[in-house]
Amino acid sequence: MGILTDRPVQGVILAGGSGSRLWPLSRQQLPKQFLKLDGEENLLQATVSRLSPMIAREDVWVVTGASHASGEAFSDLAGYHTILEPEGRNTAPAIAIAAAILQDETNADPVLVVLPADHIIKDPGEFQKRLDIAITAAEDGDLITFGIRPERADTGFGYIQTEAGVDAVLPVKRFTEKPDAATAEKFIRSGDYFWNSGMFVWRASAILEEIREHLPKLHDVLETMRSQWRGGESWQQVVKREFPRMPNVSIDYGVLEHSEKVRLVPCDIGWSDVGSWDAVYDISTKDESGNVCTGNVLAVDCGHSLLRSEHRLLAGVGLEDVIAVETADAVLLARRGDSQRVREIVDVLKERGGKEAIEHLTVRRPWGSYTVLEERTAGYKLKLIEVNPGASLSLQRHQHRSEHWVVVSGTATVTRDNETCSVAKNESTYIPIGMKHRLENRGRIPLHIMEVQVGEYLGEDDIERFDDEYGRTE
Repeated sequence: MGILTDRPVQGVILAGGSGSRLWPLSRQQLPKQFLKLDGEENLLQATVSRLSPMIAREDVWVVTGASHASGEAFSDLAGYHTILEPEGRNTAPAIAIAAAILQDETNADPVLVVLPADHIIKDPGEFQKRLDIAITAAEDGDLITFGIRPERADTGFGYIQTEAGVDAVLPVKRFTEKPDAATAEKFIRSGDYFWNSGMFVWRASAILEEIREHLPKLHDVLETMRSQWRGGESWQQVVKREFPRMPNVSIDYGVLEHSEKVRLVPCDIGWSDVGSWDAVYDISTKDESGNVCTGNVLAVDCGHSLLRSEHRLLAGVGLEDVIAVETADAVLLARRGDSQRVREIVDVLKERGGKEAIEHLTVRRPWGSYTVLEERTAGYKLKLIEVNPGASLSLQRHQHRSEHWVVVSGTATVTRDNETCSVAKNESTYIPIGMKHRLENRGRIPLHIMEVQVGEYLGEDDIERFDDEYGRTE
């Protein structure tokens, strides 16, 4: 098997989703594409791996949120070409910008393999065969989508109707977005409908021409952006400034539903969008009682349930068709079949300002991580900070809190205004309100600090940065 084209082929991985239906494991600052849900790789890593050897890692571009690249997903994105979105605007702007940048970066008209970062494919060999067919078909200027042969009348997916046939590539007749149950049953009986996988292959010029025709406002903004980076400005700076002007629209709704150039490659590749805990249950290996147990779980007389523990012992007795997911600061309980509604919990948490929708108790940072051990609104917070060898926090100060640091392992290099000193294990230092300070680990082992914050306001946004290795200064 091999790609039957001399045209350069580039991978475009869309990694900007929120994954709210997989709460409490998936959160706004670390959504599902950066989590390990099936094997030793997270979903982004697995998406890139299944492209190899057809598309090399250096030919893969990841479109993601700027907050991910400087926050919890920093290490997961290291080493990739990244296109950073300042805010989410759906798939059409992301794909348009990627196509334009890759045309200019390669000085060619590459074939783009556009894949979501948060899907699971159990048969990567068959996927690569289908991908080979799609790349060859895209050479003719068509827009190729992958259609999944439906296993059931699922109302959570979009559907694509094709002309009847057994060819490897089928003409598309129409798209239908998430039908009701009766319509989905009708689609299944007809035999000419497929689930919309959200995976695409096309030449850069082909999708840009269709965007010009069907999304002229988006195309106009893109051309303005392109003229600016062709004039010598960094394309990432242009994206940061101009991207919010683009319309918020999906590539399916904005382009594919109106184009006459869309064709479909039928697939049976063990695909799942893992869009809910029910989907995780479906793809997972079950025990003899039909349970999926992950982590420190004890199940007594339980059946057909998903029980997942990230920290503590999760014990169940006499449970049937239950989903239970434990994290350090939240526990989800739901009936199997209702996990699509987990998004409603996330919506309520956001409305009332609940941090459980945003981040975990342990928050990853480019330099390491911190874990909130105790937090009281009455004026103090206790953290465990881990700084990786060779890493440093930004030079910063706070207007509303002081900090007391106790080194419990490793040696800290601490900057306090104009002085720098070493603080060894069992030693401590104090950072008053308003003092510029920096914490570094110049050693070869992880540095662990117990931090006590004291102040009237202890929010993470009380940070004024003056110098930062990760570009987080204003």
